Amino acid sequence: MMGNRRTFAAATVGGAVLVTVLSGCAGGTTVSPASSGSTAPTTSAAANSATTAAPGTFTDAQVQQLCSDMEAELQNWRTVTPTLGKGGLNIVVGSWATANGINLLDLAQHRDRVDTAMAASCPQVRDGALYALEIPDLASGMVGF
Repeated sequence: MMGNRRTFAAATVGGAVLVTVLSGCAGGTTVSPASSGSTAPTTSAAANSATTAAPGTFTDAQVQQLCSDMEAELQNWRTVTPTLGKGGLNIVVGSWATANGINLLDLAQHRDRVDTAMAASCPQVRDGALYALEIPDLASGMVGF
């Protein structure tokens, strides 16, 4: 019983922290896109896209870490209510994103990327999370979006 209380407390605090961080990020300054009259050569942009990942994508190592982190929590999510488990999902994803330098605001705006990455790399872990949390996809279980 004490473990469930600790999990609930951790999920509640973690969810509140994630919402606070994302709310704070949302109020930041906006950067205007480059003017349409920009004369930057397109060849350098094409060369850069070949060597770096597109913004909002994750490396294989990052996705594998998220798969491992989620797999470690699956049993906890099966034993608590889906509502509490969703708090745990947010803690895992928020901690993973922070540890990997992933922009939380971008992640919040494009949370479906987590679901897509998990479906491609570790579908069995994703399916286990969907079943335990009773959600159609991981994006719908993420708070603050």
